[in-house]
Amino acid sequence: MFSVMGIGIIGIREIAGTQGNAENRNKVFSNLFILNASLTAVALVILAVCIFTIPDLRENRDLMYVGVLKLISNLFVIDWFYKGLEKFKYITNITLSIKFLYVIAVFILVKDSGDCTVYYLLCTLMITLNAIANFVYAFKYVRFDLKSLNIKKYAKTNFVLGVYCFLTSMYTSFNVAYLGFVSNNTEVGYYTTATKLFTIIIALYTAFTGVVQPRMSSLLSENKFDEFIGLVKKSTDLLLAITIPAVLFTCTFSPEIIRIISGEGYEGAITPTRIVMPLIFIIGYEQILVVQILTPLKKDKQILFNSIAGAAIGLTLNIILVGKYASTGSALVWVMSEITVLICAQYFVTKFIKVSFPFKKLVKEIALYIPLMILYWVILNYMNHNFIISFASGTIATGIYMFLVKREFINGIIKLRK
Repeated sequence: MFSVMGIGIIGIREIAGTQGNAENRNKVFSNLFILNASLTAVALVILAVCIFTIPDLRENRDLMYVGVLKLISNLFVIDWFYKGLEKFKYITNITLSIKFLYVIAVFILVKDSGDCTVYYLLCTLMITLNAIANFVYAFKYVRFDLKSLNIKKYAKTNFVLGVYCFLTSMYTSFNVAYLGFVSNNTEVGYYTTATKLFTIIIALYTAFTGVVQPRMSSLLSENKFDEFIGLVKKSTDLLLAITIPAVLFTCTFSPEIIRIISGEGYEGAITPTRIVMPLIFIIGYEQILVVQILTPLKKDKQILFNSIAGAAIGLTLNIILVGKYASTGSALVWVMSEITVLICAQYFVTKFIKVSFPFKKLVKEIALYIPLMILYWVILNYMNHNFIISFASGTIATGIYMFLVKREFINGIIKLRK
């Protein structure tokens, strides 16, 4: 996190703004890469000192040395460059090819629990191969321009967005660590199980957000503000269409889903799962506000303020709730932290471009699925003799209902794709 800081966010935004200007693109790429390289060098020195001075790390030197390779490789992955150019097809093809080789290597070389170093090396080599391919291919689009270096221009923004990334981890990753500290491994197991399904579903919308961000930056650089607002509205419509049925389905069938993905003995994860699932909408809408609007508008200080507010609420509620309510408390802390970020981000967005929270659309979308909720009730009450049958019935019912009520929307997406 320290070596990357805010390069990923800045890189996409700045490269997207250089479309059609090769000379400017060379300058931006060179400055950002050298800045990233400088931070990586500092991080490597810190890591080396830690390896030889911290007993627990010194005992695991083999793993830590692999970590050094991983840290160096991350510098050359430069996904931010390709995303800024909207070269998503290349990223997808190269990533899938390398991960396919990685999976084969894992099955061949990882035999038992003693092969943890081999496993970590394979994970790292996957990043290294990706880095080599990305860096070599990049020179098709860019050249180093070391004569015009001015990394100070990006240093402050990189620091601000880096702090944002650190603070964001306070109410995501920190929750797990704090839960383990004040509770036990069982509760950590419940909480991480509850977040697994959420992570998979939100990844679908996050992929869309990643594709849209450079387009938003390009529209602003070309002063096409009406198209910018239009794309925000389309993003909101797509979010509602995906997340509302997903939240309703996962909350209703949480017991069945937990049994399928984790087996028996994880009933304690059901309540945290139901608490966490609304985050599919909350974080999805946050991404519209922060990634698609505030980031292209270069409102970095406001983005930082959002994360400070979220981290403050997260830290406070962790102390108050987690010791008493364990995994359920951690789930509540995460939700409240994200709601805080959403409220702050919405305030700034409304202030700058007058885009308000879609209350009417949200209520209308939820009302649209009331008949489906009744159907869920019927399935659970009359088909509950087998959890797999109940889950399958609910899935089929959701798919059919979504097709019927969203047929026009789906056709619009297909036409847009063509």
